[in-house]
Amino acid sequence: MLSELDANPYPVLAELRRTEPAAFLPELNAWLVTRHDLALEVLKDSAAYTVDDPRFTTARVTGPSMLSLDGPAHARHRAAFSQGLRPGALHRSFVESEARRLVGAIRPDGRAELRRAVAGPLAAAVMADLLGLGQPAETILAWYDEIVAAVAGLEGSTGTSRFATPSFRKIEQSVRRAVSGERSGLLTAAARDLGLGEVTSNVAVLLFGGIETTEGMIANAIAHTLTHGTLNVEESLRLEPAAAVVDRYATRAVELGGARIAAGDQVTVSITGANRDPAVFPEPDDYQPSRGNAGRHLAFAHGPHFCVGAHLARLETELAVAVLGELPGLRLSEPAVPRGVVFRKPAEVLAVWDA
Repeated sequence: MLSELDANPYPVLAELRRTEPAAFLPELNAWLVTRHDLALEVLKDSAAYTVDDPRFTTARVTGPSMLSLDGPAHARHRAAFSQGLRPGALHRSFVESEARRLVGAIRPDGRAELRRAVAGPLAAAVMADLLGLGQPAETILAWYDEIVAAVAGLEGSTGTSRFATPSFRKIEQSVRRAVSGERSGLLTAAARDLGLGEVTSNVAVLLFGGIETTEGMIANAIAHTLTHGTLNVEESLRLEPAAAVVDRYATRAVELGGARIAAGDQVTVSITGANRDPAVFPEPDDYQPSRGNAGRHLAFAHGPHFCVGAHLARLETELAVAVLGELPGLRLSEPAVPRGVVFRKPAEVLAVWDA
């Protein structure tokens, strides 16, 4: 089952959605929710389906943050960062100039692997600028890689203890310097309402989302654009969300889609499954740039935990694709096929153009 969910999950998810839209999968030790309406029910009801559980793997590495808290605590953490991530506060000029720098560096070659040459470095550079940590993008990427590896290593674990990483301590030191020197408007503002440890935990989460899922979102959008000739960001997100699943934990016994879920059970929402629900999206396996309701996708989740960085991720994707589109004759040299159970993106986006 896991191998199918990694490589080509769509037939399995379609069958589950049709026959058992909330199905217990022993391989995940969780209930997998694949229907759009049920996914919305879980994501919107944080009283019945919480993220605030000691088994939550990301929190075991980064500590409590807006990602792993619910209720008033979540609102306090989220509010400390949300103003600095609203559309009017984003540094569009920096994102565009960095995209142009990255594309300009590869332009003479006539070929490149665009995930590692453009998508990943752009996401890392934007986060380095936004957070003002005083470190080059390469260092930020190394910290992020260690956090991702630690979280991935805890997948399937039933433990609850914190897992310490050297990079987390380095992030904390950089956050302290950024706040004391007011090098980041975002962090300086957040530190007015949160303690240093709380700011650090949220910075680690922002790095995780701002690099991992944004890199995947850009890579998938590049592949869709070069395959189909045009970009609709919302349709790209619907067809292939960079974050394929999100986890919740039942706070009480509930019934969901005919399934009886016990208190404490893990409930995993398949964003990929919900985004291809034919009851909401006709011909769901087709990329349709003119799809009128593509914005009903759940790629950024929904409810209290709707992605706080959604506007920034959209901006990076739109500008990356637009700048790459200036390369003459840009085309894929090989199909770019996404993979991954939790995060989905192509291992490579190999492209050529007329140098």
